[in-house]
Amino acid sequence: MTVQPESAAGSRPRILLTGATGYVGGRLLHALLERGVGVRCFARRPEAIPPQPGLEVVAGDALDAVAVRRALESVDIAYYLIHAMGAPESFEQLDRRAAVIFAEAARDAGVRRIVYLGGLGEGPDLSPHLASRQEVGRLLASTGVETIELRASIVIGSGSLSFELVRALTERLPVMVTPRWVETRAQPIAIEDMIAYLLAALDLDARGSEVFEVGGADVATYGDLMREYARERGLRRLLIRVPVLTPRLSSLWLGLVTPVYARVGRKLIESLPHETVVRNPSALERFPIRPRGYREAIARALLNEDRAIAETRWSDALSAGGSARWTPDSPVGGRLVDSREREVPLPPAQAFAPVRRIGGATGWYYGNTLWRLRGFLDLLAGGVGLRRGRRDPETPTVGSALDFWRVEGYEPDRLLRLRAEMRMPGRAWLQFEVDGDEHGSRIRQTAIFDPVGLAGLLYWYALLPLHRLVFEGMLDGIAQRAAVAAPPSGRRQVVEP
Repeated sequence: MTVQPESAAGSRPRILLTGATGYVGGRLLHALLERGVGVRCFARRPEAIPPQPGLEVVAGDALDAVAVRRALESVDIAYYLIHAMGAPESFEQLDRRAAVIFAEAARDAGVRRIVYLGGLGEGPDLSPHLASRQEVGRLLASTGVETIELRASIVIGSGSLSFELVRALTERLPVMVTPRWVETRAQPIAIEDMIAYLLAALDLDARGSEVFEVGGADVATYGDLMREYARERGLRRLLIRVPVLTPRLSSLWLGLVTPVYARVGRKLIESLPHETVVRNPSALERFPIRPRGYREAIARALLNEDRAIAETRWSDALSAGGSARWTPDSPVGGRLVDSREREVPLPPAQAFAPVRRIGGATGWYYGNTLWRLRGFLDLLAGGVGLRRGRRDPETPTVGSALDFWRVEGYEPDRLLRLRAEMRMPGRAWLQFEVDGDEHGSRIRQTAIFDPVGLAGLLYWYALLPLHRLVFEGMLDGIAQRAAVAAPPSGRRQVVEP
């Protein structure tokens, strides 16, 4: 299966990108397309890569020599961002086979350069993970194709495995009994700087195949990252170091605390007793990049995550993911998302009318007694409660108060986003979207919660049954109200369960 680009790259260098559905690869793809170069992606799941101008997607597996050769046809530079660490079988053997197939195919296709992202570390006793990453680099260069290998330590960015492990552990464990490897030195690099190095490798004046060690401005440990993450999030965390937790025991413990990362995380943990610090500073001499420190990298990761959540159209996100609905505990970064929708045979303006009138005298279309109780409890806790109401009963204004929410985003007949100002162990948003035409519309309601620490998680899951009842009823109430003629402005409307 091949998806042709909407516009050809012309005489610009043809770039093959592998691993575009991964964390680094996805961000690199976006950066390459912004640069205006023609890109071909090689992926096992081509449907996971949305079509874009200048992009070609070729389906195939890295262990299929025929598919790899087809993908490398007419390619000038190839990015190799493949690894099998998540595979249930021996990832070293799979990585070795894939690298040999790719290197031989690149040689036969006349590829000028391979850019590879490997793992930082040195010494004869490297972990299987790091040893495999470096073996792949040697195999890629073994057939004579010029190979630029960038060796990196921890990559800091929302969505990276290392950062998500730090997040999960720090958010869920107020007191952590940590093994001594948590204080092993590393040199974390921000995802923005990692992408900058990968882009710069396109134009590097290389001296044959070369290896560059890349890292951020600071040397830090996982313990440092946890403490800094906790500081950014306003959490108090105590790390107690003990000498008895081996990497094997630590990986089992990790599987209990953060099961979603267990398989890959266990292999990663085996690498942690080894320092991953830049020893050769040649990258700073050869690349025009000055990486930031880990404190700024963590702050930027959280800020970028906030921006991405604020800009997300959940209807688009769901369509791209091929899912009909997010479950109430679907994670997006550190957020928990509950999104649901209703189809109504109405034009968008009429479907959106109950949304723009929500709150204040109109009420919340379901369970107003429960909403008033929540407001009363908020007042007892020193919050604003429901007493503010809303200034304009017909049209919300960005920045205005709406009960114990504040209007954060508003697009007439399309979108209303509210940010919670009630007291809770975290941050919350409630977003409504309407899209359609004169024949029918879809109303989507999305609740987003950013829990702070264990208290935030307990708060969300303790109220989950009530949330399901209220959110489902509220959306039904909006759909029902949209189907009837709008009542006169300012009239009190209360819909009880």
